[in-house]
Amino acid sequence: MVIINKIREKITRCEYEFTVPHFFEEMANDNLAFSDIEMAIANGRIRRKFTRDPRGIRYEVVGRSTDGREIGIICRIKSTGKLLLITTYALEELR
Repeated sequence: MVIINKIREKITRCEYEFTVPHFFEEMANDNLAFSDIEMAIANGRIRRKFTRDPRGIRYEVVGRSTDGREIGIICRIKSTGKLLLITTYALEELR
């Protein structure tokens, strides 16, 4: 299965975890809601793949938020099978 589809499936099935409190702090810093994360993953693409982390491959998913901004999400699929949402950030400012 293509990795972006696997990531989308994990979101749809609620098979995810967060780095707490970091992920939520970063969402708040850029005025993002979880619906923005869901939308960006649903319609986004994998822009980068980080392979040198001993904990596993991380992916940068880039897509549009509900207000149209381009945002990034860094995530990894853990050995447990759950998606770990590590951080998120806006690539564009609010208009």
